Amino acid sequence: MDKGRFLVEAHLQEGRPVLELAAAHGVHYSWIYRLLARYREEGGEGLTPRSRRPKSSPNALSTKLEDEIVLIRKQLSEEGLDAGAQTIYSFLERRHRSAPSVSTIQRVLRRRGCIVYEPRKRPKSSFISFEAELPNECWQSDMTHWSLRGSRHVEILNFIDDHSRLCVASVALSVTKTTDVVRVFHQARAKYGTPAAVLSDNRAIYTGKYRLGKVLFETELERLGILFKHSKPNHPQTCGKVERFHQTLKKYLLRQKVPRSLAELQAQIDRFVEYYNETRPHRSLGRRTPKEVFESRVKAHPETIDPDTHLRIRHDRVDYCGKLTMRYESRLRHIGMGAPFKGMRVVLFIADAEVRVLSLDGTLLRTLTLDPARDYHPQTLGWVSTMT
Repeated sequence: MDKGRFLVEAHLQEGRPVLELAAAHGVHYSWIYRLLARYREEGGEGLTPRSRRPKSSPNALSTKLEDEIVLIRKQLSEEGLDAGAQTIYSFLERRHRSAPSVSTIQRVLRRRGCIVYEPRKRPKSSFISFEAELPNECWQSDMTHWSLRGSRHVEILNFIDDHSRLCVASVALSVTKTTDVVRVFHQARAKYGTPAAVLSDNRAIYTGKYRLGKVLFETELERLGILFKHSKPNHPQTCGKVERFHQTLKKYLLRQKVPRSLAELQAQIDRFVEYYNETRPHRSLGRRTPKEVFESRVKAHPETIDPDTHLRIRHDRVDYCGKLTMRYESRLRHIGMGAPFKGMRVVLFIADAEVRVLSLDGTLLRTLTLDPARDYHPQTLGWVSTMT
């Protein structure tokens, strides 16, 4: 038996005073009088607990506004774009100059069945994040995979500004080579300026460090005086901003028609990048767009530094055609030695483009400076021979 029914029965059947009952059970006497009045008017049904919800709520959202919230959520979700309460708030604020709070929008989405709760995630406070202080202070770069119609696998190369999250380049490629990385990078810097530093992982398209060499992208950054930084192996969190951009881009592409060619995929990417840079409010940027943040501050630029000379020693054998083959600026270069040296074991001392070829007994056989425009370097009058 609930307390209200008990107090009414105690007053009517035992004759106990209302004030005594109120004091004994810790309730206000006016509540007991209201129960008695409802009992006399409605009988036992009048003692059934009733909702305390107000009959009207002047500050409640209109049905029209709730429908608009749900419609925005649906449209953004269908396009594969971020459709959270904060994003919806930004759209409403732009349309009406005022909008209900983010928590109110969250309750509307929950009440309308638009939100599916997920298990609790790792708290944000457990992550250590960093951010460049200025635009172009650091760009992050990475490559990700995608598929065209017919399960043809392609790759997408992305460059992101660390400070503003601006996507400075996003290009679809059949297979990404280091020459593609250099080309896309130069296109991006022509449009947005030259960054002071670049951060990437340790893929072969970015660095030749683990092959004891250098690739074209490394030498090009050195030439421009740009600091090149790499994440630790198996630690993608270091390049977290561009990794997160991959997720946002792929969520959008999943909602689009499966492209039949690289051109169709690139058109989809271009539409998304324009929306991402200029329209989509970014949570990490105080709900501003990446373009707004990028253009709001002075840009960083590279410091003038002298690139370190790349030194290496290579043991090789002159092939049956009388030449040596080595890699320079991500391309194979052939060095002519002549028929007398066929099969000879040699040692190459390489300092950037300067090459010295010695026999195992230390005799200098040839010196040359590699020409980046040429793949084959034939014998010249300046080469040294000890053969008679």
